[in-house]
Amino acid sequence: MNFKIALLYPPEQNWPDTMCKPNGSLAYPMLAGALLESGFEVKIFDACVGNEKDDLNEVFYKSSTLPSGMMRTGVSDSRILEEISDCDVIGMTSIFSHQETMVLETARLIKKHNPEKLLVSGGVNARNRIDKFFEAGFDMICLSESEKTIIKICKLFENGNTDFSDVPRVVFKKDGKKIYGKMDNSDIIWNLDELPMPAWHLLPNDRYWSIGRPHGGHFEEGEELKYASMVTSMGCPFSCTYCHIAGEKSDSSFSGPIGKFRIKSDERVIKELEILKELGVKQIFIEDDSLLGKKKRGIRLIKKMIGMGFDILDVNGVNIIHLLKEGQPDIEVIELLAEAGFRDIALPFESANPRIIEKYCSNKWDIKRSNVTGLIEACKKYGLRVAGNFMIGYPDETLEEVMNTVKYAKERKQDGLDACSFFLVLPLPGTPIFEQAIRDGNLPRDFNPDRLHWQKANMLKTPVPADQLEQIRDEAWMSVNSKNLVNYKKDMRVDFNTGEIHNDT
Repeated sequence: MNFKIALLYPPEQNWPDTMCKPNGSLAYPMLAGALLESGFEVKIFDACVGNEKDDLNEVFYKSSTLPSGMMRTGVSDSRILEEISDCDVIGMTSIFSHQETMVLETARLIKKHNPEKLLVSGGVNARNRIDKFFEAGFDMICLSESEKTIIKICKLFENGNTDFSDVPRVVFKKDGKKIYGKMDNSDIIWNLDELPMPAWHLLPNDRYWSIGRPHGGHFEEGEELKYASMVTSMGCPFSCTYCHIAGEKSDSSFSGPIGKFRIKSDERVIKELEILKELGVKQIFIEDDSLLGKKKRGIRLIKKMIGMGFDILDVNGVNIIHLLKEGQPDIEVIELLAEAGFRDIALPFESANPRIIEKYCSNKWDIKRSNVTGLIEACKKYGLRVAGNFMIGYPDETLEEVMNTVKYAKERKQDGLDACSFFLVLPLPGTPIFEQAIRDGNLPRDFNPDRLHWQKANMLKTPVPADQLEQIRDEAWMSVNSKNLVNYKKDMRVDFNTGEIHNDT
């Protein structure tokens, strides 16, 4: 029998009355690309949406209730076991903390029925929850980027070798003991052009597009969605305390210094875009943490993307400072973004308080010296839809500071922002703010990360109590945004018996 690898997205879990969206992260296309390049047989199975053997009406548009009260969406346990039955290695990433339960339950299922298979995990959540993952049945956790590492693991296991101590930045169980591999950086790829080409074609793209629920963006009703994600860079020049990258900047971290900002060449990015066009993709989500981290390079790259025919949506990485030049709107950059196909930009204000921005947000923009009003007006002039993202509920944030951010958001809405989003600070494992919250008693030490509800204030003993923070957030969102947007979101709910989205307006 041929040696095979399965990369498995487990079923999704989400809170009632929130919309389930397929994961589809870039981790698996990137790992699958590396495996294919090395001659391995690999498949990607997304247990949230299934494949051609599964009826979407049964596996995606019907959900079941978990003991936690959250909703499970995806194929049955028996289908998961069927899909991995002929595979020797099964990989499950755990990037997002709120999916931990489904990752661990799927691991227990596989190990119970297939103890001989090698079960591997990775991702920021996994490497910060090592013991929990081993308890669930994982044999190994990759602690860093793994395009090279996964090849070494599979070659060893294919030859019957279960001693992985010479593999860099892994931890594995052997004879009941926890063993770490070499803690060096030899498997980190610094020149991103050396990365294997992502295997986007192995994703269930037609199913994603049929469902039409990407993880971001703003789309018109009836608009045809054929989307995909890509990165043009990795890492970030900033080290915000609520971001895992802040904990990935040194050799001494589990991951090694993968938070270092690295870029792909223009030629490599264009080649990836051409592949996506051949797959029929129309909308590109650029997942860079800092697309314009090297501004001259960013401008040059964007110029080359003009005329390729994509709608481009940046999810994470257009920081305010990169859209300014000496505190004023950088018209060249804004005009280029619009000309290249960008349509949505979310400005990450984070806070209106210099103290908060300095302490928690890398001091990444100067609120006093930035002409934000002019920036919003310039973006609107070039046809960009502009939203503002604000965070409240930092561990030591006072009521006065919280209300100052709300006031600032209202002022920026009057400047022309299309929408304002208010997020409650989430202390995720692997971030400095998580360690601070545990140390200072803002989270219990036995805290279960996938109980995090992104719409709830999850920290204890904050200057502004959790219930008050949630009330302020709700009132701010409803008062700042337009009635049309508020009604659309407020009246949107998910019927978990039918999977239908209802909008009563």
